[in-house]
Amino acid sequence: QVHLVESGGGLVQAGGSLRLSCAAAGRTVSSWAMGWFRQAPGKEREFVASITWNGGITYYADSVKGRCTISRDNAKNTMYLQMSNLKPEDTAIYYCATGSYSRYAVNYNYWGQGTQVTVSS
Repeated sequence: QVHLVESGGGLVQAGGSLRLSCAAAGRTVSSWAMGWFRQAPGKEREFVASITWNGGITYYADSVKGRCTISRDNAKNTMYLQMSNLKPEDTAIYYCATGSYSRYAVNYNYWGQGTQVTVSS
């Protein structure tokens, strides 16, 4: 069993930056892909970014491309999402997940509880 815990969310002004972390416990996730998704109020969960097991390949949603960087440190069993130039439309609960490299939530087996990101205008 894998337990994922997100941290780093908070309230930030538009144009600001945040770095989200996702720490895995229970077993190593170094051989699995990981991803970030988000869900805004009244909207469906959407893909944000994904990264392969070794960090060699990353993929971003068009809405965050150029503003976010996904990375991972397998020695720490942790994944990160560096977000910059944040916009009010980035406001959402951000979830991390691990599983197969994909932009589709169905391909991820384990999920965290989420961390709230709020961007004020």
